[in-house]
Amino acid sequence: MKRNYLMRAGVLAALVLFLAMPIVGQAAEITIFHFNDTHSRVEEGPYDGMGLAKLSAFIKAERSNNENVLVFDAGDTFHGQTIATLVQGESIARIMNGIGVDAMAPGNHDFNYGQARLLELDEETDYPILAANVLKNGAPILTPYTFFDVADLRIAVFGIATPETTYKTHPDNVRGLDFLDPVDAAKELVPQLREQADVVIGIVHLGVDPDSFHTSTRLAKEVPGIDLLIDGHSHTTLEEGLWEGETLIVQAGEYDKNLGKVTLRVQGSTTNLTASIITKEEAEGITPDPAVTAIISEVKESIEAMTSEVIGSTRVTLNGERGDVRAGETNLGNLITDAVLDATGADIVITNGGGIRASIPQGQITVGDVITVLPFGNYIITKEIAGADILAALEHGIDSYPETKGAFPHVAGIEVVFDGTAQPGNRLISVTLDGQPLDPEETYVLATNDFMAAGGDEYTMFTQAPVVGNFDGLDEILIEYIQKTGSVAPQVDGRMKTGSR
Repeated sequence: MKRNYLMRAGVLAALVLFLAMPIVGQAAEITIFHFNDTHSRVEEGPYDGMGLAKLSAFIKAERSNNENVLVFDAGDTFHGQTIATLVQGESIARIMNGIGVDAMAPGNHDFNYGQARLLELDEETDYPILAANVLKNGAPILTPYTFFDVADLRIAVFGIATPETTYKTHPDNVRGLDFLDPVDAAKELVPQLREQADVVIGIVHLGVDPDSFHTSTRLAKEVPGIDLLIDGHSHTTLEEGLWEGETLIVQAGEYDKNLGKVTLRVQGSTTNLTASIITKEEAEGITPDPAVTAIISEVKESIEAMTSEVIGSTRVTLNGERGDVRAGETNLGNLITDAVLDATGADIVITNGGGIRASIPQGQITVGDVITVLPFGNYIITKEIAGADILAALEHGIDSYPETKGAFPHVAGIEVVFDGTAQPGNRLISVTLDGQPLDPEETYVLATNDFMAAGGDEYTMFTQAPVVGNFDGLDEILIEYIQKTGSVAPQVDGRMKTGSR
């Protein structure tokens, strides 16, 4: 009897002890939607994504059944299309507010209207634009980080902008700003956030391009304690994310072709992350969010009078596709440089393929079409420059061929033959002007856009050459050229072609 009593007493004591222990709760689960590099592609299109109204519909459908939802944007948002550039991003801020974005990091193109305008857009958005590594006089110009309390969890979110912004927007836009190395900034910040939060997330515009130094993979590798990096800049689609150590990196491609989704579950000290994407094809049957559709319609109506003016026509499709203009000659690149040559009377024209942002289909051409192709508001400068610097510039522009590069040169006035298999820096076979080899010792008049003239896209060889003329905006020059010509049909004529020695 005593034995049975002791057994029962032992069971009772164990039960009391169990009931007295802290109860381990169910896992906290959060859904995180993310997108990047939309470049103001607000509407569905053959070369674009699902459109922001469908993207918003997915998010709001989830939020209607789940209060534990966060939405993050990894940058290059406010600039790129007519609907954005004519009002310097104000339209996109309204749309993002309508979607319900919770935070974003600035992309390099979000500085395209200048740093002062970015700060104004930060005031116009209902959410913070986060950047811990962008300083002026030693202090951040934007909010470095913020916190969200979701599902009984404290979520710390910080932002990082790419230091490549210093040459991937016009230098005047970032004058006086210091872009700290993302690793250095995060090493100082993340341990502090880790002490205050259950989960640490970075919204970063860095990319995973192995040719870049400042990447999200490097950040994850060198800074422990980051659970999730929501990335942009390299336009990469990571369908299930990319693990670098204990950090998950996600990126949703470009132009709202995908909506990224991360499921975050925390139970005790264990954090589990699962990444996926919702594709444009999956969005085919979804009804667009009427609230966002209404904002887009209202904005389009307000600018339609400015953009709908027909200026001429094209008998062929004008090719401005990203993968083509950043890796070779296209008929649209030739049309643009021919227009600049006509307007300036320069010896040589060079413009960067990364500045050409869209194609124009066969048929009528409107002002809006041209602004969509050339959205950056660049103007044309002529400089007196040595032939040796022209040759160095061309070598720089073709050094990644056949890989795409925003600096790839589109030219007029010269014919360039290069060996794309040769060692970078030694690829030029011939450069001729009026049938004669370009003389490294001779001085030529070069026309280029003000972005490149100031050293943008790392065309540093242009910066010291004296300015001899200032001209209209590149979009205005192209509009006037098309108006004067009436109907255009430019061809790829071999002014940038490959060969062998």
